[in-house]
Amino acid sequence: MIAYIGLFLSALIAATILPMQSEAVLVGLLLGEVHPAMTLLVVATVGNVLGAVINWCLGRYLLRFRDRRWFPCTEAQLARAQSWYRRYGRWSLLGSWLPIVGDPLTVAAGLMREPLGAFLVLVTIAKGTRYLVLAVLTLAWV
Repeated sequence: MIAYIGLFLSALIAATILPMQSEAVLVGLLLGEVHPAMTLLVVATVGNVLGAVINWCLGRYLLRFRDRRWFPCTEAQLARAQSWYRRYGRWSLLGSWLPIVGDPLTVAAGLMREPLGAFLVLVTIAKGTRYLVLAVLTLAWV
């Protein structure tokens, strides 16, 4: 149970704007061959998607504070992110698994008022596929 909680938390934190690596935790647990691979994939995916939902919520409510001194981006940065999201649309969420750009992309989806249902479907496909590929490669190596 501790392993599942650790994997879930590492996947959740890794999907937020905080730096964390959940892939190493997943690979370590897969190599340990103690826990069923499918259960590990589900736990990691659910945690990572929930972290992305946190980002979506931040984006959704962040604009309320744009006039505050501590607001994390300038108007120009905000306009650039919104323009980029308008250009590529919701399908860009399939890139939410990517390092560096994936997490800000989920924040931008919230900023752009992407419906939660479409967000969940696309982000779950992206993040679940990433973990599945990682698991297949890891287990093929063993």
